[in-house]
Amino acid sequence: MSADATVAASSRRSRFGGTLTRKIITVIMTVYAVIAVSPLAIMIVNSFRSSSDMFVNPLGFFSNPTVEGYVKAWTDASFSTYFFNSLFVTVCSVVLSTGVSLFAAYALARWTFFGRSALQSLFISGLMIPVMLAVLPLFYLIDGFGLLDSHLALILIYAANGVPFSIFILAAFFRQLPEELEEAARIDGAGPVRTFFSVMMPLVKPAIATVVIFRFVPIWNDFLFPLVMLRSTEKYTIPVGLTSFFGEFSTDWSPLFAGLVIATIPLVLLFIVATKQIVTGLTAGIGK
Repeated sequence: MSADATVAASSRRSRFGGTLTRKIITVIMTVYAVIAVSPLAIMIVNSFRSSSDMFVNPLGFFSNPTVEGYVKAWTDASFSTYFFNSLFVTVCSVVLSTGVSLFAAYALARWTFFGRSALQSLFISGLMIPVMLAVLPLFYLIDGFGLLDSHLALILIYAANGVPFSIFILAAFFRQLPEELEEAARIDGAGPVRTFFSVMMPLVKPAIATVVIFRFVPIWNDFLFPLVMLRSTEKYTIPVGLTSFFGEFSTDWSPLFAGLVIATIPLVLLFIVATKQIVTGLTAGIGK
Protein backbone atom coordinates (compact mmCIF):
# COMPACT_ATOMS: atom_id res chain seq x y z
CA MET A 1 0.00 0.00 0.00
CA SER A 2 1.33 3.42 -0.96
CA ALA A 3 1.84 6.27 1.46
CA ASP A 4 -1.07 8.23 -0.09
CA ALA A 5 -3.43 5.30 0.34
CA THR A 6 -2.34 4.85 3.96
CA VAL A 7 -2.97 8.54 4.68
CA ALA A 8 -6.39 8.36 2.99
CA ALA A 9 -7.37 5.27 4.98
CA SER A 10 -6.23 6.89 8.19
CA SER A 11 -8.21 10.03 7.37
CA ARG A 12 -11.37 7.98 6.70
CA ARG A 13 -10.98 6.14 10.01
CA SER A 14 -10.48 9.44 11.78
CA ARG A 15 -13.61 10.94 10.22
CA PHE A 16 -15.60 7.80 11.02
CA GLY A 17 -14.38 7.82 14.61
CA GLY A 18 -15.22 11.51 14.98
CA THR A 19 -18.71 11.02 13.53
CA LEU A 20 -19.37 8.02 15.79
CA THR A 21 -18.19 9.97 18.83
CA ARG A 22 -20.47 12.88 18.00
CA LYS A 23 -23.45 10.55 17.56
CA ILE A 24 -22.79 8.84 20.89
CA ILE A 25 -22.47 12.21 22.64
CA THR A 26 -25.69 13.40 20.96
CA VAL A 27 -27.58 10.31 22.15
CA ILE A 28 -26.25 10.67 25.70
CA MET A 29 -27.13 14.37 25.86
CA THR A 30 -30.60 13.70 24.42
CA VAL A 31 -31.29 11.04 27.04
CA TYR A 32 -30.00 13.37 29.75
CA ALA A 33 -32.19 16.22 28.49
CA VAL A 34 -35.28 13.98 28.51
CA ILE A 35 -34.54 12.84 32.06
CA ALA A 36 -33.94 16.42 33.22
CA VAL A 37 -37.08 17.84 31.58
CA SER A 38 -39.41 14.98 32.58
CA PRO A 39 -40.10 16.22 36.15
CA LEU A 40 -40.87 19.69 34.83
CA ALA A 41 -43.23 18.26 32.21
CA ILE A 42 -44.99 16.09 34.81
CA MET A 43 -45.34 19.13 37.09
CA ILE A 44 -46.90 21.26 34.33
CA VAL A 45 -49.27 18.51 33.19
CA ASN A 46 -50.44 17.71 36.72
CA SER A 47 -51.05 21.40 37.45
CA PHE A 48 -53.93 21.25 34.94
CA ARG A 49 -55.42 18.06 36.45
CA SER A 50 -57.70 17.65 39.42
CA SER A 51 -56.45 15.98 42.58
CA SER A 52 -58.95 13.14 42.19
CA ASP A 53 -57.71 12.49 38.66
CA MET A 54 -54.13 12.29 39.92
CA PHE A 55 -55.08 9.75 42.58
CA VAL A 56 -56.51 7.49 39.86
CA ASN A 57 -53.58 7.87 37.45
CA PRO A 58 -50.63 9.81 38.95
CA LEU A 59 -48.53 9.90 35.78
CA GLY A 60 -51.33 10.14 33.24
CA PHE A 61 -52.10 12.94 30.80
CA PHE A 62 -54.97 15.31 31.47
CA SER A 63 -58.23 14.43 29.72
CA ASN A 64 -60.23 17.38 31.07
CA PRO A 65 -57.74 20.21 31.70
CA THR A 66 -58.71 22.66 34.41
CA VAL A 67 -57.21 25.79 35.92
CA GLU A 68 -58.89 25.17 39.25
CA GLY A 69 -55.52 24.40 40.84
CA TYR A 70 -54.12 27.78 39.77
CA VAL A 71 -57.19 29.66 41.02
CA LYS A 72 -57.11 27.85 44.35
CA ALA A 73 -53.37 28.36 44.77
CA TRP A 74 -53.39 32.05 43.81
CA THR A 75 -56.45 33.13 45.80
CA ASP A 76 -57.59 30.59 48.41
CA ALA A 77 -54.06 29.61 49.50
CA SER A 78 -52.76 33.23 49.46
CA PHE A 79 -50.10 32.23 46.95
CA SER A 80 -50.21 35.70 45.43
CA THR A 81 -48.98 37.08 48.77
CA TYR A 82 -46.14 34.55 48.95
CA PHE A 83 -45.18 35.28 45.34
CA PHE A 84 -44.86 39.04 45.81
CA ASN A 85 -43.07 38.55 49.14
CA SER A 86 -40.49 36.35 47.40
CA LEU A 87 -40.17 38.81 44.53
CA PHE A 88 -39.63 41.76 46.88
CA VAL A 89 -37.07 39.98 49.07
CA THR A 90 -35.16 38.48 46.15
CA VAL A 91 -34.97 41.63 44.02
CA CYS A 92 -33.95 43.84 46.95
CA SER A 93 -31.32 41.34 48.10
CA VAL A 94 -29.81 40.93 44.64
CA VAL A 95 -29.78 44.68 43.94
CA LEU A 96 -28.18 45.49 47.30
CA SER A 97 -25.61 42.70 47.07
CA THR A 98 -24.67 43.47 43.46
CA GLY A 99 -24.48 47.22 44.06
CA VAL A 100 -22.16 46.90 47.05
CA SER A 101 -20.05 44.26 45.29
CA LEU A 102 -19.60 46.39 42.17
CA PHE A 103 -17.93 49.21 44.08
CA ALA A 104 -15.86 46.85 46.23
CA ALA A 105 -14.74 44.73 43.27
CA TYR A 106 -13.75 47.80 41.27
CA ALA A 107 -11.66 49.15 44.15
CA LEU A 108 -9.96 45.81 44.81
CA ALA A 109 -9.27 45.15 41.13
CA ARG A 110 -8.17 48.59 39.91
CA TRP A 111 -6.80 50.50 42.89
CA THR A 112 -3.62 49.99 44.90
CA PHE A 113 -3.83 50.75 48.61
CA PHE A 114 -2.52 49.47 51.92
CA GLY A 115 -4.25 46.28 53.07
CA ARG A 116 -5.80 45.48 49.70
CA SER A 117 -4.57 41.86 49.70
CA ALA A 118 -5.76 41.28 53.27
CA LEU A 119 -9.17 42.79 52.50
CA GLN A 120 -9.52 40.68 49.36
CA SER A 121 -8.57 37.54 51.29
CA LEU A 122 -11.19 38.43 53.89
CA PHE A 123 -13.91 38.64 51.25
CA ILE A 124 -12.80 35.42 49.53
CA SER A 125 -12.79 33.58 52.87
CA GLY A 126 -16.54 34.17 52.94
CA LEU A 127 -16.86 31.64 50.14
CA MET A 128 -15.40 28.93 52.36
CA ILE A 129 -17.88 29.27 55.23
CA PRO A 130 -21.29 27.60 54.69
CA VAL A 131 -23.95 30.12 55.67
CA MET A 132 -26.05 27.30 57.16
CA LEU A 133 -23.55 27.07 60.02
CA ALA A 134 -24.38 30.65 61.00
CA VAL A 135 -28.15 30.20 61.34
CA LEU A 136 -28.17 30.32 65.13
CA PRO A 137 -25.80 33.33 65.51
CA LEU A 138 -27.72 35.18 62.79
CA PHE A 139 -31.00 34.44 64.56
CA TYR A 140 -29.73 35.97 67.81
CA LEU A 141 -28.21 38.92 65.91
CA ILE A 142 -31.41 39.67 64.02
CA ASP A 143 -33.44 39.27 67.21
CA GLY A 144 -31.10 41.68 69.00
CA PHE A 145 -31.69 44.33 66.34
CA GLY A 146 -35.45 43.83 66.61
CA LEU A 147 -35.74 42.71 62.97
CA LEU A 148 -37.18 39.27 63.60
CA ASP A 149 -40.28 38.51 61.52
CA SER A 150 -39.42 41.14 58.91
CA HIS A 151 -38.39 41.03 55.26
CA LEU A 152 -35.54 43.42 56.03
CA ALA A 153 -33.84 40.66 58.04
CA LEU A 154 -33.91 38.31 55.05
CA ILE A 155 -32.70 41.03 52.68
CA LEU A 156 -29.70 41.85 54.86
CA ILE A 157 -28.77 38.19 55.34
CA TYR A 158 -29.04 37.32 51.66
CA ALA A 159 -27.22 40.47 50.55
CA ALA A 160 -24.33 39.90 52.96
CA ASN A 161 -24.11 36.24 51.98
CA GLY A 162 -23.87 37.15 48.30
CA VAL A 163 -21.12 39.75 48.59
CA PRO A 164 -18.07 37.36 48.61
CA PHE A 165 -19.20 35.48 45.50
CA SER A 166 -20.18 38.65 43.68
CA ILE A 167 -16.86 40.35 44.44
CA PHE A 168 -14.95 37.27 43.30
CA ILE A 169 -16.69 37.25 39.90
CA LEU A 170 -16.78 41.00 39.30
CA ALA A 171 -13.18 41.64 40.36
CA ALA A 172 -11.97 39.03 37.87
CA PHE A 173 -13.76 40.91 35.07
CA PHE A 174 -12.53 44.34 36.15
CA ARG A 175 -8.92 43.07 36.11
CA GLN A 176 -9.29 42.07 32.44
CA LEU A 177 -10.09 45.63 31.33
CA PRO A 178 -7.11 47.58 29.93
CA GLU A 179 -5.77 50.51 31.92
CA GLU A 180 -5.86 52.67 28.78
CA LEU A 181 -9.64 52.99 29.21
CA GLU A 182 -9.26 54.82 32.53
CA GLU A 183 -6.41 56.94 31.18
CA ALA A 184 -8.51 58.00 28.18
CA ALA A 185 -11.42 58.86 30.48
CA ARG A 186 -9.16 61.01 32.67
CA ILE A 187 -7.81 62.82 29.61
CA ASP A 188 -11.40 63.58 28.57
CA GLY A 189 -12.02 65.11 31.98
CA ALA A 190 -14.01 62.29 33.61
CA GLY A 191 -13.61 61.80 37.34
CA PRO A 192 -13.44 58.43 39.11
CA VAL A 193 -17.23 58.20 39.56
CA ARG A 194 -17.99 59.13 35.94
CA THR A 195 -15.31 56.70 34.74
CA PHE A 196 -16.82 53.89 36.78
CA PHE A 197 -20.43 54.39 35.69
CA SER A 198 -19.90 55.46 32.07
CA VAL A 199 -16.83 53.48 31.02
CA MET A 200 -16.08 50.51 33.27
CA MET A 201 -19.47 49.26 34.43
CA PRO A 202 -21.01 48.88 30.93
CA LEU A 203 -18.08 46.64 29.97
CA VAL A 204 -18.81 44.15 32.77
CA LYS A 205 -22.50 43.64 31.96
CA PRO A 206 -21.93 39.90 31.32
CA ALA A 207 -20.42 39.56 34.79
CA ILE A 208 -23.29 41.50 36.35
CA ALA A 209 -25.83 39.24 34.60
CA THR A 210 -23.95 36.16 35.80
CA VAL A 211 -23.91 37.42 39.39
CA VAL A 212 -27.60 38.33 39.28
CA ILE A 213 -28.61 34.89 38.00
CA PHE A 214 -26.41 32.96 40.41
CA ARG A 215 -27.75 34.99 43.36
CA PHE A 216 -31.40 35.21 42.27
CA VAL A 217 -31.98 31.46 42.02
CA PRO A 218 -30.79 30.34 45.50
CA ILE A 219 -32.52 33.26 47.21
CA TRP A 220 -35.79 32.60 45.39
CA ASN A 221 -35.64 28.90 46.33
CA ASP A 222 -34.36 29.30 49.90
CA PHE A 223 -36.48 27.62 52.55
CA LEU A 224 -34.37 27.69 55.72
CA PHE A 225 -33.99 31.39 56.51
CA PRO A 226 -37.63 32.39 55.86
CA LEU A 227 -38.70 29.47 58.04
CA VAL A 228 -36.38 30.55 60.88
CA MET A 229 -36.72 34.33 60.65
CA LEU A 230 -40.40 34.78 59.81
CA ARG A 231 -43.35 34.20 62.13
CA SER A 232 -46.32 35.80 60.37
CA THR A 233 -48.02 33.78 57.65
CA GLU A 234 -48.64 36.87 55.53
CA LYS A 235 -44.88 37.46 55.34
CA TYR A 236 -43.96 33.97 54.13
CA THR A 237 -42.08 33.50 50.88
CA ILE A 238 -42.94 30.88 48.26
CA PRO A 239 -40.85 27.93 49.59
CA VAL A 240 -42.39 28.26 53.07
CA GLY A 241 -45.84 29.05 51.67
CA LEU A 242 -45.83 25.82 49.67
CA THR A 243 -45.92 23.87 52.94
CA SER A 244 -49.51 25.04 53.42
CA PHE A 245 -50.55 22.51 50.77
CA PHE A 246 -49.21 19.62 52.86
CA GLY A 247 -51.61 18.35 55.51
CA GLU A 248 -51.09 15.80 58.23
CA PHE A 249 -53.18 13.16 56.48
CA SER A 250 -53.52 14.42 52.90
CA THR A 251 -51.99 16.70 50.30
CA ASP A 252 -53.85 18.89 47.84
CA TRP A 253 -51.75 18.02 44.80
CA SER A 254 -53.37 20.13 42.08
CA PRO A 255 -52.80 23.54 43.79
CA LEU A 256 -49.36 22.33 44.89
CA PHE A 257 -48.26 21.64 41.31
CA ALA A 258 -49.85 24.90 40.17
CA GLY A 259 -47.90 26.76 42.85
CA LEU A 260 -44.68 25.09 41.74
CA VAL A 261 -45.30 26.15 38.15
CA ILE A 262 -45.95 29.75 39.26
CA ALA A 263 -42.76 29.68 41.31
CA THR A 264 -40.77 28.43 38.32
CA ILE A 265 -41.99 31.02 35.81
CA PRO A 266 -39.80 33.95 37.03
CA LEU A 267 -36.68 31.78 36.92
CA VAL A 268 -37.42 30.62 33.38
CA LEU A 269 -38.11 34.17 32.20
CA LEU A 270 -34.92 35.42 33.84
CA PHE A 271 -32.83 32.77 32.12
CA ILE A 272 -34.45 33.50 28.75
CA VAL A 273 -33.86 37.24 29.03
CA ALA A 274 -30.28 36.96 30.31
CA THR A 275 -29.09 33.89 28.37
CA LYS A 276 -26.80 35.84 26.02
CA GLN A 277 -25.17 37.77 28.86
CA ILE A 278 -24.77 34.61 30.96
CA VAL A 279 -23.03 32.72 28.15
CA THR A 280 -20.77 35.69 27.50
CA GLY A 281 -19.94 35.94 31.17
CA LEU A 282 -19.22 32.24 31.65
CA THR A 283 -17.04 31.99 28.51
CA ALA A 284 -15.18 35.28 28.85
CA GLY A 285 -11.47 34.84 28.37
CA ILE A 286 -11.65 31.38 26.78
CA GLY A 287 -10.52 32.61 23.39
CA LYS A 288 -7.64 34.69 24.71
